[in-house]
Amino acid sequence: MFKNFQSILIEKFKVRNQRNSISLLLIVFITVFSNVQAKSTEVGIDEKLGNHIPLDLSFVNEKSEKVLLKNLIHKPTILALVYYNCPAICNPLLNGLAEVIDKVDMEPGKDFNIITLSFNHKEDAFKALKWKREHLVSMKRKIPDSSWSFLTGDSISIRKLTNSVGFYFKQDTDSSFLHFATLIILTEDGKITRYVFGTEFLPFDLKMALIEAQKGEARPTINKILTFCYSYDRQGNKYVLDFKRIAGAIVLLSALIFFTALIIKGKKNRK
Repeated sequence: MFKNFQSILIEKFKVRNQRNSISLLLIVFITVFSNVQAKSTEVGIDEKLGNHIPLDLSFVNEKSEKVLLKNLIHKPTILALVYYNCPAICNPLLNGLAEVIDKVDMEPGKDFNIITLSFNHKEDAFKALKWKREHLVSMKRKIPDSSWSFLTGDSISIRKLTNSVGFYFKQDTDSSFLHFATLIILTEDGKITRYVFGTEFLPFDLKMALIEAQKGEARPTINKILTFCYSYDRQGNKYVLDFKRIAGAIVLLSALIFFTALIIKGKKNRK
């Protein structure tokens, strides 16, 4: 009888240890991904789908005029956050935007508007005008001048807007910033409905995003996973797979699956 009792205690101890092990593994797994999320929000995108941006913020357009967001956003709007002295992905982002606007079968100024805002508060309307001229000239189709605004602003207004859309950037040197490339789709009342990542865009994807904005429908993306899997290569000016991060995630997932299988097997053996 004592041996049977001893066996039961040992079995319970094993099961308890297995449960403790998987609990510990879960804690480690969650901690690692929490740290990744913390790092990603320092520089990256934290999607705020369904939230509204503060429309009472004022900025300065390419004509040196003070404008309120609520006067610019009165139909579905594409928001592109860049800085005009950017040596890397900002220009490809706006080039890609100009190219897809050329191809999409919707009318800028009628069906949607575009806003480009520099998140570098040191840049002025002169640089905004220069960038606007360069990108409008590169387009095949002629669009209304008022349909695409290039803005600058003070640091407080910029931070309020970028924080409201979950766009986090960090100054790298005196003249450069670390940031991600994305288009943010807004409804006519400033609701965030979609994030479109990258520097190249398909006309169909943009059209669907704008139609969803017309309906006020917020659609999640898979880009949080992509953000985790990719890191920005500053030398190549492009996003590349972060194999170390992916390998670490695979190891953690494999260990979690292994310990889960042990628990299930232990329960079956007890039966």
